[in-house]
Amino acid sequence: MFRAFVIKGSLDFLNTFVYIWLTMKLFLFSLLAAGLFTFQVQAQGYTVTLKTPSYQSGLAYLTYHMGKNLNIEDSAMVSNQGVALFKGNKRLPAGIYAIVFPGKNLTADFFVDKEQHISIYADTTKLSAMKVTGSPANDLFKSYQEYVNVKGTQMQKERIAYNASQTAADSALHQENYNKYNKELNEYRATMVKDHPDAMMSVLLNAMKDPEVPHLKPATRQDSVDNYEYYKKHYWDGVTFMDERVIRTPFFLPKLERYYRDVLPQSADSIIADIDYKLLLARNEPEMYKFMLNWLTDEYINPKYMGQDAVFVHLFEKYHSKGLSSWLNEKQMETITRRAYMQMSNLIGEKAANLEMVDTADLPAPLYGVAANYTLMIFWDPTCGHCKEELPHIDSIYRASWKAKGLRIYAVLTEDKKKEWIQYINEHQIRDWTHVYETKETAKAITDAQRPGYRQLYDVIQTPTLFLLDKEKRIIGKKLNWKQLNEFLETKWSKTKEP
Repeated sequence: MFRAFVIKGSLDFLNTFVYIWLTMKLFLFSLLAAGLFTFQVQAQGYTVTLKTPSYQSGLAYLTYHMGKNLNIEDSAMVSNQGVALFKGNKRLPAGIYAIVFPGKNLTADFFVDKEQHISIYADTTKLSAMKVTGSPANDLFKSYQEYVNVKGTQMQKERIAYNASQTAADSALHQENYNKYNKELNEYRATMVKDHPDAMMSVLLNAMKDPEVPHLKPATRQDSVDNYEYYKKHYWDGVTFMDERVIRTPFFLPKLERYYRDVLPQSADSIIADIDYKLLLARNEPEMYKFMLNWLTDEYINPKYMGQDAVFVHLFEKYHSKGLSSWLNEKQMETITRRAYMQMSNLIGEKAANLEMVDTADLPAPLYGVAANYTLMIFWDPTCGHCKEELPHIDSIYRASWKAKGLRIYAVLTEDKKKEWIQYINEHQIRDWTHVYETKETAKAITDAQRPGYRQLYDVIQTPTLFLLDKEKRIIGKKLNWKQLNEFLETKWSKTKEP
């Protein structure tokens, strides 16, 4: 799958303007709803002195950006002279911090880098004029902000003029002016990064930057392929996974999400190879490593695409089970471990575990006794509302198409409701499926032998749960609805030209 990318230099006023607006808006001020930030107090070698004529009392917070949250680092009472002192015995980790004013309705962002003794003057009636002293990192940002304000205004005027143009000549003029200002802005950013490569401002600019692609107007499929490959290869240019400052910004997480969800190929093998490399880079920066592993675990513990559960199992086997996530508490590790064991035995490409079940007449009907080109396993409950919706669709398309192409259905009762089960089968006349259930004696024998039951073997935590097996009983599809399953089968049959 190849995606279209925004090309810098073309007249895409909206995207460029939004980019500038976000850059400016983030550091001015924002309205916060109460409870927005996560209470993770980590107080402690620094002083941050807040002077604000807008308050003579109340509790202010020193917070830092982490992902999509503001996390509390410290708190201080505002005196009747409008002063609050945040002070600790350890250095503040570098990143973008924010003062949350009393009432938790206003915030003001600033940088923390090497300097640990900072003074802030902030009148909340004009937060855009906030002054931060004792920090060259903030001096650099201030100069950047002033330049962006000028260029942003110029570009906005050209955008308005372009939209109001009555002639092609006017449109061309305003497009040319807009591109000129945009180029000057990009050159200013590039110069700042070049002149201050280790500055916090450069970390931010690199995190926000999108790579330019080689073909401005791709004319062939190969042009699109080249653009995609170039974009993917250069996506992280300027961002190092050995610099933890970037995780304390609002930009890193969205960039990370977009990379793993939209840019990187969605196959488990591609994702696994990429995360192993990035986690290896991050191992010398504990906070970066922790952030990455936590996010990746959350992202793939319940994957959005079929087959990506292999990514989570890999994370468990290579990192969590080896003690490489020592910050997790016992309950968190228990949850991760249980989920991994529920997924290990039913990964795409693995042979399905045999089930020793009996049919409606209590005669043996093991899974591996079903001879078919494809076997559809359905774990269901006759009283489940979703099952009642799905099963008629499945039976209808099974009779109309699937059965003639060599597919057979192996349907497993998941609850102790044998009477309702047989009644449903008879009422809906679905007797040509292989209907099975597990006897209490078999279930007890499995438990006594401390062997995994079918729920663990097939990750049955809801009904209906569907698995598609090939002729050798390898899992080739899982947890699809009937429409997705039909599309999947039709695609396979069209490729293999099966009758």
